[in-house]
Amino acid sequence: MNIVETVKNAAQGVAKGAMEKLVPLAPDSWIPGGVPDPLIAHKHGLIGTQVSRRDGPDKVQGAARFAAEFRFDTMAYAALVYGRIARGRIATLDTAAAEQAPGVALVMTHRNAPRMKAPAVFGSSPTAVGPSDLPIMQDDRIHWNGQPIALVLADTQEQADHAAALIVATYDAEPATSSFADAKAEGAKPGLFMGQALLNEIGDADAALAAAPVRVDQVYRTPRHNHNAIEPHAATLMWEGDRLTIHDASQMVTATAATIADVFGVPADHVRITSPYVGGGFGAKGLWDHQILAAGAARLAGRPVRIALTREGVYRVVGGRTLTEQRVAIGAQADGRFDALIHSGTVAMSPHNNMPEPFILGTRAAYAAQNIRLSVEAVTLNMLANTFMRAPGESVGTFALESAIDELAVALDMDPVELRIRNEPEVDPTSGLPFSSRHIVEAWRAGAERFGWADRAAPGTRREGEWLIGMGCATGTYPYYRMPGAAARLTIDRAGKALVEVAAHEMGMGTSTTTALVAAERLGLPIDAVAVRYADTIIPGAIMAGGSQQTAAIGAAVIAAHNALVAELLKLAGNDSPLAGLSADQVGSEDGGLVMRDDPARRETYVSILERAHRDSVTVAEEASPSLELMHWSMHSHSAIFCEVRVNAITGETRVGRVLGSFDCGRILNAKTARSQFRGGIIMGLGMALMEETQFDERSGRIMNPSLAEYHVPVHMDVPEIDVMWTDIADPHTPMGAHGIGEIGITGVAAAVANAVYNATGKRIRDLPITLDKLL
Repeated sequence: MNIVETVKNAAQGVAKGAMEKLVPLAPDSWIPGGVPDPLIAHKHGLIGTQVSRRDGPDKVQGAARFAAEFRFDTMAYAALVYGRIARGRIATLDTAAAEQAPGVALVMTHRNAPRMKAPAVFGSSPTAVGPSDLPIMQDDRIHWNGQPIALVLADTQEQADHAAALIVATYDAEPATSSFADAKAEGAKPGLFMGQALLNEIGDADAALAAAPVRVDQVYRTPRHNHNAIEPHAATLMWEGDRLTIHDASQMVTATAATIADVFGVPADHVRITSPYVGGGFGAKGLWDHQILAAGAARLAGRPVRIALTREGVYRVVGGRTLTEQRVAIGAQADGRFDALIHSGTVAMSPHNNMPEPFILGTRAAYAAQNIRLSVEAVTLNMLANTFMRAPGESVGTFALESAIDELAVALDMDPVELRIRNEPEVDPTSGLPFSSRHIVEAWRAGAERFGWADRAAPGTRREGEWLIGMGCATGTYPYYRMPGAAARLTIDRAGKALVEVAAHEMGMGTSTTTALVAAERLGLPIDAVAVRYADTIIPGAIMAGGSQQTAAIGAAVIAAHNALVAELLKLAGNDSPLAGLSADQVGSEDGGLVMRDDPARRETYVSILERAHRDSVTVAEEASPSLELMHWSMHSHSAIFCEVRVNAITGETRVGRVLGSFDCGRILNAKTARSQFRGGIIMGLGMALMEETQFDERSGRIMNPSLAEYHVPVHMDVPEIDVMWTDIADPHTPMGAHGIGEIGITGVAAAVANAVYNATGKRIRDLPITLDKLL
């Protein structure tokens, strides 16, 4: 980073700090969301109903084209070769046999790769999404075990794979740190997440803990996790001069295009990325080495290229969730009220990225306590750069926190649901901000009744034959985010149809359907009259499908564009319209046109306005308002997770019998897709609890189970009955009154399972996953 960038970043930091002090003091009406979105009052429209996904028919009929299904004429297929040491250099690299193999068009290594700048690491600028600060195939250095050292292009995928297997490398290994214990011995540094310190200190938590009459103080561990989306990463791309088109599997097309443009030294608008369908992302479908290597090879060979990572390739090139070691200590009075809450620990990351798993995020606003200390420290290992994975921080942090609360409930001989409710905060315990919306107590009460929580027995006392049966619960939480950069383009035509364009993404969660549903309500049109175009960098704006914020980002952008559309239509309407003389803030949309809010008799249809103006259509584009609401309120989704397990007393086998998730996530926009999202998150949480673990060889730094045969995820037989319910209470300060729901489902699940295992067996498991060897 040069001095100009340093000064610029410092200035931005000072400005942000000033905003964080001033915005909380502003009147609500000055803040986006200070006046509730009018759609919150719509009670009899499409919002909240069950709407089937628009992309469903295309997907089941095979008509939806994913990244590896696009074709170009003369296209070559790519295969990667991966290094086998944790740190050092390539001593020799024999590519002769590969170059002579049938169908081979190119073998690219550091010796002949085009000169490419290192991608700007994620978070270093608004458009930087590089996985690390490392140059890609520019020298003979090895930085992790699995780093790509060669790329083969051939006429078929089989020819490329065969030729890649013929490449032979030798290495000069250098001392590497690949053991977590060794890394801790070398020292840790304070963790930073998205530019903010992972540290909160209120009062004297150590003294309060020591003085508390009831205490728990334990260490909990979670392993590495790898991404296993049903669609492995892929890209199909082509250069035309200095313009690059990429059909990618991406959660962030606009920022990825900008970063790749910088790598190759071309203008940002010379890189176009489309990503119409993504087969699961969960934080992993960003920019990794494979897209840049494929683009470099395509430029070198003068041919379009398709690169589709194998499942092993995903483990070698795409980061996952890092391991954590967490201490949770709680001091309480005899009535259960917390005096002290400590949540601290250590995570691992690489020397070349900055993604410490922020496991304290969910704890910050979870429970009231007079004395709080939260901190994350990071150590560095020579490993693949870790990254975001569904609910980064909260998913593993809630395992530790909610397990400790269950242990405290046992020590107090108190119902764990009542213990949580007793420590409900009135305001955010660490920021002091008021909550924009918080109805977790209602979720706990309703969920407990529906689940039959009152029938829970004492630990180890309920048995059916060989099976010990127990119930557990936990709180889940995930923040409301709305990131900057969102924009929307709206078009209304003379047929009374609308087109909504947003640079957003469809990864299976129903984005296009929900966008059409909300836009139809806002425009006063039937949903069949609204088309949605998305996931293409020629659309203005930058919307990342991450942080459960995409729906809020789209919603705010469509609000801004709708306001601009109303203003433009009023201009076109002129003095002959029933709306003449009205300002845009007096007018809304209803029944296919504009209507005066206070006098619904004054109205005119879009078709009438455009016909009188002799216009075929009208188009507006607008950016969303700044997300100042995040500095004014404490904004979160919440859940109460209930679980029943059966543990075999002889074999230690654990089976989850049923799960109920009771969610408080603002207003639910589409009940059908929301239920699917909640269940999907819960299933991922079951995998985290019972089976998921990346086997990392600490001697060599190599991942040893890079396949779904050895890295286990839940299959149909592992998934029990999953019931979901929600409060459906709108947050008055968010677009549509909604919160994100993509990540809340996974949080709290692992703790609920672990707590149920304790209730069944009387044995506490503090290290995930809960495998039978830990129960025997």
